[in-house]
Amino acid sequence: MSKPKKLTPEDEIKSILAGKPPATPQEQENRMISLAMKRAEQRIVDGQASSQEIVHFLKLGSSREKTEQERMAIQMELDKAKITSLASADEMKELMETAMKHFTEYSPTEER
Repeated sequence: MSKPKKLTPEDEIKSILAGKPPATPQEQENRMISLAMKRAEQRIVDGQASSQEIVHFLKLGSSREKTEQERMAIQMELDKAKITSLASADEMKELMETAMKHFTEYSPTEER
């Protein structure tokens, strides 16, 4: 059994461009990100990357960046929980208002 041939970043770029055209703006954005990442990889491999490109990827690999990504994920979960809590509070308020309305309708009245 032979090993599958590893594509070079340049071949991967050609492969991406040869694929079907994106159907949605999200697909287009993902395609552009993929192309940019492959081009950056190619420039690093070829030794042509700028110091800014290298520093960008060094920062992505840092423990500080990983901690920041975790913090952002936790913050997103907290925000979702707050939204759910607010929606639940609104539902409870409506339920209480309806209950109070019904209680006042059933309260005894004085006959004159």
